[in-house]
Amino acid sequence: MFPIRDHNPSGRTPYVTYLLMAVNIGVFLSYVSLMSDDRAIGMFFFNWALLPERVTTGGGYTGIFTSMFLHGGWMHLAGNMLFLYIFGDNIEDEMGHLGYLAFYLACGVLSAAAHVISAPYSGVPTVGASGAIAGVMGGYLLLYPKAKVDILIIFIVFFRILPIPAWIMLGLWLGMQFIGSVGTDPETGGVAYWAHTGGFIVGMILTVPIWLRLGGPRFWSQTHGRPPHPDATYPTVRSRIPKVRRK
Repeated sequence: MFPIRDHNPSGRTPYVTYLLMAVNIGVFLSYVSLMSDDRAIGMFFFNWALLPERVTTGGGYTGIFTSMFLHGGWMHLAGNMLFLYIFGDNIEDEMGHLGYLAFYLACGVLSAAAHVISAPYSGVPTVGASGAIAGVMGGYLLLYPKAKVDILIIFIVFFRILPIPAWIMLGLWLGMQFIGSVGTDPETGGVAYWAHTGGFIVGMILTVPIWLRLGGPRFWSQTHGRPPHPDATYPTVRSRIPKVRRK
């Protein structure tokens, strides 16, 4: 189950979201050739990824920033860019281009700090834009909890697109990150769950001033948690597979 689009159109072109996607993709393409050489990619990540043990001993601070533009593989990159594409445009619409850029970078840095606090002696390189994007998702949940999000459900041979409220999809995602945070040892590597959880919470907190400017609880009452504009509509595509009637 993963999201493919939302029904929440933005009022302006999300230039910063597109720029962030382009930078992430461009940076990945610049070093993807190293992925076939374990020593080369290991040295690259040692220099540019986030290593908590280096930060706690007084070094490696650049990794807090640079790590949010690195990814560990094609699927890692694709998943993050999909989430950024779906949820980033609406946050940029509300915050403005420069405000959104500052918000995104702040979420990325603070989510990295959350990971360092959770695993201060880990020597495992950490990469990915997930923490910053989790902040975008946290802000989206605060502003548009009932916006419709289309999710693709895949169960063996069953495929279906189902629209659900954003609070269900994002709430499930956050719950999975929190369970992972308390159920795994962050020192051993794997998914940086605390970076995701921390980024999400930071994103919600940093979005509170926007929410209050819009009216706070009154904004929710007026919109009923939905976007304050008509939903986006998508054309229905009929299946060309013929139906077989039962006798």
